[in-house]
Amino acid sequence: METSNTAPRTARLELDGKTYELPVVVGTENERGIDISSLRSQTGHITMDDGYGNTGSCYSKITFIDGEKGILRYRGIPIEELAEKSSFIEVAHLIIYGQLPSSKQLQRFSDLLTRNEMLHEDMKFHFEGFPSNAHPMAILSSMINATACFYPETLEPYDASTFEVEAARLLSQVRTIAAFSYRKSRGLPIIYPKPAYKYSANLLHMMFSEPYQEFELIPEVVRALDLIFLLHADHEQNCSTSTVRMVASSRANLFASAAAGVCGLWGPLHGGANQAVLEMLQAIHKEGDDGSKFIAAAKDKKSGKRLMGFGHRVYKNYDPRAKIIKRQCDELLAKLNINDPLLDIAKRLETVALQDSYFVERKLYPNVDFYSGIILRALGIPIEMFTVMFAIGRMPGWIANYREIAESVENRIYRPRQIYIGPPLNHYIPVKERTGQ
Repeated sequence: METSNTAPRTARLELDGKTYELPVVVGTENERGIDISSLRSQTGHITMDDGYGNTGSCYSKITFIDGEKGILRYRGIPIEELAEKSSFIEVAHLIIYGQLPSSKQLQRFSDLLTRNEMLHEDMKFHFEGFPSNAHPMAILSSMINATACFYPETLEPYDASTFEVEAARLLSQVRTIAAFSYRKSRGLPIIYPKPAYKYSANLLHMMFSEPYQEFELIPEVVRALDLIFLLHADHEQNCSTSTVRMVASSRANLFASAAAGVCGLWGPLHGGANQAVLEMLQAIHKEGDDGSKFIAAAKDKKSGKRLMGFGHRVYKNYDPRAKIIKRQCDELLAKLNINDPLLDIAKRLETVALQDSYFVERKLYPNVDFYSGIILRALGIPIEMFTVMFAIGRMPGWIANYREIAESVENRIYRPRQIYIGPPLNHYIPVKERTGQ
């Protein structure tokens, strides 16, 4: 927002022969907006912005994105620096609490996660109630809500004195829920978390270890999953984050708000993007194509074929997360030496998209979803779990946005307006007088 030593600017709106002054607000990165919060009371009009593409819903200190320049920063720190030097848990602390933790703070945060990683034993019966083919996102949303029932204080509205523990419990147990749901879908025995393991390593352990043999934690594998979480930790006011803020504005508790975020993320236009990449690769392989025919079809608007995982709604340049995760993807595939026809197709699509003038001119570069889908495939994570991995990574951002809403002194319940286009005044007709089939 504009500082006190800056002369306030206004925008003028002329409507029905009258002129109205609307304040101009400016962010710390010179983002500009027109404050229309008093527009309806002054003029009797509202703005119409289908999908909120040009509407700022809040002030936030968490994440800055410049889609034109390909910039992503958490609390002002470039994503490139965090990806190179940090870990997911350190970044989670940064996002939630607004600062990189000291050694003591990081140890405390890690200890809180460890102490709260176990689910209440009675929750195992909840997992048994789901059919074996239940979608993991449905289980995740349901079980996050159910978890709150075992901690009565969690069901209460925001309380600063209990927030630290509740945030740690949610961030830690979301992994356990995800792993338990995966094991159940495969008819495998549940594997409990190990206090000695760090965040991402523990998730891999709970998913892939067996009672008689522990999963081998290859450093490149652990780092790849941790990086996926880090790169997805927050991304400004997307659909799921806005959903969390919407629910939180009603003074709902943290777990209810996060469960709503899971539901928002579930949609194929949002969190399902990396899943769509693998489904595309499977379809190409099923047709006996090495990717060449599909690329040619993607250039033809009449074909209906789309390259999934290329281009981005926000980034009009290269997705900065894609540059980072590409390097990790290449290192991982080289380390694991995997022979997978789908990954071969993916590498061909990547090469063509980075060199073919059709895609370069349209800036249809591979995005983070393209590479994260490849990495998750290489790690042996099934396609139906891809969006769950996204949800785990996005949890710090949801928690931080919840906290911003809860601690806002001026917070109002979110209540968008609408333009009604239904029938005009009508009247009740007795059933015997109604026409129609």
